[in-house]
Amino acid sequence: MGWLNKLTGGENTAKAHAVAAAAPAQAHDAAPATSAEVDAVWYRWLAQGCPPHATPQAEVGILDELARMVQSPVAGAALVPRVPEIIPQLMRTLQGDDMNAAELSRQLGRDPVLVVEVYREANRPAYLPRYHSGPPINNMQSAIMLLGQNGMRMLLARVAFRPIVSMHSGRLVKRVGPIIWRQSEKTALGASLLAAGLHANAFDAYLAGLMENVGLVVALRLVDQACCDEALPWSDPFIATLFEQARILSARIAALWEFPDAVVEAIGSAGQVDAPALALALALGDRLAKLRMLVDAGQYATGDPFVVAGLDEAALSVLGKLHDEDQD
Repeated sequence: MGWLNKLTGGENTAKAHAVAAAAPAQAHDAAPATSAEVDAVWYRWLAQGCPPHATPQAEVGILDELARMVQSPVAGAALVPRVPEIIPQLMRTLQGDDMNAAELSRQLGRDPVLVVEVYREANRPAYLPRYHSGPPINNMQSAIMLLGQNGMRMLLARVAFRPIVSMHSGRLVKRVGPIIWRQSEKTALGASLLAAGLHANAFDAYLAGLMENVGLVVALRLVDQACCDEALPWSDPFIATLFEQARILSARIAALWEFPDAVVEAIGSAGQVDAPALALALALGDRLAKLRMLVDAGQYATGDPFVVAGLDEAALSVLGKLHDEDQD
């Protein structure tokens, strides 16, 4: 995956992913929930329907195995599939400043799944003109030109990561894998939208958002293996450590796969004090994605203090944009 290093040389300023710089004043006075609190609510929502409260011994065993994976990320990487070969080829076509729509169209034509993805993306309201009422876009070169270089890069990255995160192995991962993938997509979009206001690279932010949950998928596979049909770990200390170690594992797998250094650093330092701008965009994008899905699932009202406390106008705007279009 060294091809990813060549994709992020310039600052991405696509209008579709630009957001105004965040104002320092916060929109709500209530103390915001900590990242650990949001992660705990998110984890328990994911695991709803499963018997809770595994034994302390089970929790320790899972965390010990996860710590071993963190120290040996090759073992963790072996639990997730590789990126399809055609994706790096397409990305190389997109790495230059001048996108060759004809060449890209020819390459895309080899993969029917990618063709469907391009048409679906090009016909989303986010890309079509506001008052578009004509027939759907069904010409590949027209779709590519509408999406633009940045839109195509993000689409291809998303297609590449889907089988990595949305896995079907084990009781828990089989059920929550598609949900985690949706959260990864929302995190990537949210982080890329926030990046411009933080003077960070939007495509780096998008890649970091897609990659951040890879370690969590590995961690949940360990939970599956340890608990089988028994109760799941549920304690606050376990959940906090699980998410912390999973993020570190994601960063180390990203380094193993030769992701850009900025992406690796952002994943590893997200949520830390004095983190770089890209990590700030990633951490807030991750938070907004989780909150958005909890709201859409009816766990919280849109204006609940747990959701909106501490969010400024820019963050609230992104929270609204992460709402699923198919729910309207």
